[in-house]
Amino acid sequence: MISRQHTFDHLDHLSDHQGLFEHADGTTRRLEHGYCTDDNARLLAVSVREPDAGTAGRLGRQALSFCLESQAADGRIRNRLDQHGRWIDQPDTKDWWGRATWAFGAAAVHHDDPEVRAIALRSFETSASCRSRWSRSMAFAALGAADVLSVHRHHAGAYRLMVDAVARIGVPDPADAPGWYWPEPRLTYANAALPEALIAAGAALGDPRVLDAGLAMLTWLVDLQTRDGHLSVVGVGGRGPDDPDVQFDQQPIEVAAIADACWRAFTLTGDSGWSARVVMALAWFEGCNDSDAVMWDSRSGGGYDGLRADGPNTNQGAESTLAFVSTVQRARAAQMVMA
Repeated sequence: MISRQHTFDHLDHLSDHQGLFEHADGTTRRLEHGYCTDDNARLLAVSVREPDAGTAGRLGRQALSFCLESQAADGRIRNRLDQHGRWIDQPDTKDWWGRATWAFGAAAVHHDDPEVRAIALRSFETSASCRSRWSRSMAFAALGAADVLSVHRHHAGAYRLMVDAVARIGVPDPADAPGWYWPEPRLTYANAALPEALIAAGAALGDPRVLDAGLAMLTWLVDLQTRDGHLSVVGVGGRGPDDPDVQFDQQPIEVAAIADACWRAFTLTGDSGWSARVVMALAWFEGCNDSDAVMWDSRSGGGYDGLRADGPNTNQGAESTLAFVSTVQRARAAQMVMA
């Protein structure tokens, strides 16, 4: 497995003093596309799983600064910063709000530095006062709320955010679409974040109905995306009930979301079947996939941008590299408990 020291190398290569660039041509960062909060929030969330030292610590603090700058006074979040350091969009509550809220919550609990934890908690509280009409954005935000509630058990803002996230995501009724245990007509992207949010909310709110629904949704989702013993995840165009089983391009973000959700399911249930699924997610990056293609670069430490029928798209952008890094982190933890 990739070494802990090597894990953040490519992310460092994609960064400068302002933040993490979004896109790459091979391993070369594409300056003209600038930066996005989506990726810098992901970077903050994965960096706080590591000690506040070395490359991970430095990048994590830089990512926190980026996310703080992206936050408007009312808690909404800007997403796009051009290469010259100018925000080019308006604050909103789309995915980047959800991911920033998630990252603030993670940093508020898991960062080594109490001063950073305090800053992140205040920022979480500001953004947690907002709501989004998009279910994934609410799911991402709910994961930050779950982190906050794990330490601040009576945090009213985190509690209310979780309640509203459950309502926005919804719990599917098998009678509505037999064989399609999902609250949407199609799978799209980062799908496992929805059941993970329900699992986290069910545990934090003490609601076994929501917890069981999240576990059932995740079981259905992973089973649907498993073929011949390996992950065969939804393609970039999404998947409905009547679409083919094998699709391309497959996105690393989907695999990372599965690893995150299965790790949470394991930590709450102790069922070793969930930790085995985390390891299966890492195996997808290592070549156990529909194209028998390795999905990361052992020289750079970067993750490839997509799996095609003929092999990988070898560009190594921020989203895909962060998906790989996150999956490595979860698989390390899973392998430790399985040893």
